[in-house]
Amino acid sequence: MPQKEDQVLTFVKSAVLVAFNGPSIRNAAAQDIVAFLGILEPKNWPECLQQLAAFNVLEKACEDYPRKLDVETNGTWPLEYMIPKFIVLSEHPSSKMRAHAIACLSYFVPIGCQSLFVHIDTFIACLFKRASNEDSAVRRHVCQALVLLLASRPEKLMPEMANVTEYMLYSTKDKQENVALEACEFWLTFAEDPDLAPYLHPLLGKVAPVLLDCMAYSKDDPLWLQGDEEDAAAPDEETDIKHYGGKSHGFEREANGDDVGQKRVGTYGEELDEGDDDDDDYNLDDDGEFAEEMSTEWNLRKCAAAALDVLAVRFGADLLNVLLEPLKAKLWSDDWLQRESGILALGAMVEGCIGAIEPHLPTLVPYLINTLNDPKPLVRSIIRWTLGRYASWCTQPILDDHKNTFIVPTLEGLLRMVLVNNKRVQEAGCSAFTTLEEDAGPELAPYLEPVLRNLVFAFEKYQHKNMLILYDAVGTLADAVGSALQNPTFVEILMPPLLKRWSKLKDDSNDDLIPLLECLASVTIAIGPAFLPYAGPIFDRCHTIVHTSLLQYQAYQQNPEMDEPDRSFLVVALDLLSGLTQGLGMALEPHIARSQPSLLQLITVCLKHPHAAVRQSGYALVGDTAMNCFPLLRPHVSAIMQELISQLDPEPKVEFISACNNAAWAVGEIALRYGRDDTEFQQPPRSLHENAAVSIGRIGLMHPGLVAPLLPEFAQAWCQALYEIRDNEEKDSAFRGLCTLVQTNPAGITKSLLWFCNAIVRWNQPSAELNSMFQTLLNGFKQHDAVGWAAQVVWRRFRL
Repeated sequence: MPQKEDQVLTFVKSAVLVAFNGPSIRNAAAQDIVAFLGILEPKNWPECLQQLAAFNVLEKACEDYPRKLDVETNGTWPLEYMIPKFIVLSEHPSSKMRAHAIACLSYFVPIGCQSLFVHIDTFIACLFKRASNEDSAVRRHVCQALVLLLASRPEKLMPEMANVTEYMLYSTKDKQENVALEACEFWLTFAEDPDLAPYLHPLLGKVAPVLLDCMAYSKDDPLWLQGDEEDAAAPDEETDIKHYGGKSHGFEREANGDDVGQKRVGTYGEELDEGDDDDDDYNLDDDGEFAEEMSTEWNLRKCAAAALDVLAVRFGADLLNVLLEPLKAKLWSDDWLQRESGILALGAMVEGCIGAIEPHLPTLVPYLINTLNDPKPLVRSIIRWTLGRYASWCTQPILDDHKNTFIVPTLEGLLRMVLVNNKRVQEAGCSAFTTLEEDAGPELAPYLEPVLRNLVFAFEKYQHKNMLILYDAVGTLADAVGSALQNPTFVEILMPPLLKRWSKLKDDSNDDLIPLLECLASVTIAIGPAFLPYAGPIFDRCHTIVHTSLLQYQAYQQNPEMDEPDRSFLVVALDLLSGLTQGLGMALEPHIARSQPSLLQLITVCLKHPHAAVRQSGYALVGDTAMNCFPLLRPHVSAIMQELISQLDPEPKVEFISACNNAAWAVGEIALRYGRDDTEFQQPPRSLHENAAVSIGRIGLMHPGLVAPLLPEFAQAWCQALYEIRDNEEKDSAFRGLCTLVQTNPAGITKSLLWFCNAIVRWNQPSAELNSMFQTLLNGFKQHDAVGWAAQVVWRRFRL
């Protein structure tokens, strides 16, 4: 078989090169070559590089996998030959060849390619020489290379930084947007590096106004965006709806990193000159998708806004001082494109400039609220976003006058726009309202009825895409106002449309079920006991989803050739069950009691699931059950504790950190209640003491500052619990935790020192790290109080 595979591979490599040299399927063959080079790696297909004459294919290979090209092949380093050739070709008479050569060179900058850095000064000189080239593709790649050099080797640009910045300022205003975009990336990169701030600060007066001008839509953009349509009744196209990824799953305790960074789209890909029919060129991208993605791709406007945002964080009031007058001019301009860009800039600057902007907000916020009536949907849309950025200021619980002047008008304006007939404005309005909910929190309680009636009306109005955003708005509202939602009037307003959506989604594998389940998880917690009439079918469906998902995953494990089942449904079902547990407590007992197979048995299986998100939600459900209906959990504690303890890894993999935190929290909740409810638990089994001690030790290892002050309260019982345990990794990590606590609070072990010593001598083979900790601590105690130490030794001998 290996010989046949080699023969097939040899044939394929030969055939694709032959096809590339033919006229009919050249484009398809070129795409195959790029893909095959990535899989085989250039070192295993040297004849391809030798025969490859099409520069555009080579450029794509340099872009996609520069590290694979920077390798030794048959005793030589191809780049030692190729880099000088690229530099020579940067002066080729053909502008197309010059552009390809500079592009190829630039892709080796970020990887620290030594073959390039040997010629770095020549490369930079080549860039300066081509900076004013009449061909926009060449200028674009010159800007791209300078951006990459600034990010990787800024010291190389420092001698000419004054000239470089002037050139980049000029290029940021280039009429060709792809050139201007690459130049704008320079300012974003410049601003993101704190070490370069002293060089950038003197340029604020020149750079900031240019960025502000770049934030306006071009005259053609609104045509692409189709922003003026009243399209609320038009069903969404399938391409409008992206797969719903869901929130960060699981009710994570004490370590919720909800930092969901926004992905920046790469700019390379639309390089080819329009109208050029040269057969040597082909487009690796699908032109048919261009119009479709025009409204969401990374562009000059977004790049300028991002750069201004970072500049605001870096320079604060100094930036506002530069932009105050030009910003005012844009905000009050008669040209709606200028007004829109000014409002975008105002939102982009908020994080860094809020202190400097705040004195102006009593004027600016009413302006934004009034502009919500602007006839242009794109203006109204950006106002939603900007108001959302200032929501924390608008919703400050200061005085009634502040509420009446800012909170109420903002609330009314956003709710009014949530129900407009333009889907883009609906989306922006609903998103901004969600931000307002997060910042206002309980302050929204007095306005709940009108808020709910507007959101409920939106359920009848929204199409597919915005419905997902509406679910998030409802769930966030429930989180914000909490138990205020338990008013029967509010329950009667909110629950019918949610149940209608619930019954409409009959297929348990429908992706739309995921955001609805997440929404209901928040609603059940907020509504609490008032949710009981609706709990039965929702509990049963979640139980079915959990059971089915586990069976599907079991089948997949037995037959890995199957497609791996989507675990998102399992995760959100567990989260909704957590919500039901928090909201209903012991009232959930009849549903749990009749579940077949037992829900708590299914939870135990979830705790062993290989995926971190499932475990995280499973541990959260265990902890919530312990908090709210411990008697139901009690018969399963032994099995569950074994799984919880095994997850308390002092050095978890990154993806399991949240699951580990939830496990530690769940252990604590069980420990608080175990032994309190019935007499049969007044003397818990020894295994529980051991598990609790291991948990405390491991938590102490991870967070000694939190646990060390409590050391005197549990030290003796801790040592007694693990006195008889055989040596193993769990015991080792637990003792390392205790030693860390003793190092943090030596006085805390004083009354239990004998028990500590007895526990130490029971060890047969501690790890080298633990043994070193034992020696350090015991020597420290001996040196600190030699007389007391001798007395302890004599007493221990007498006891033995």
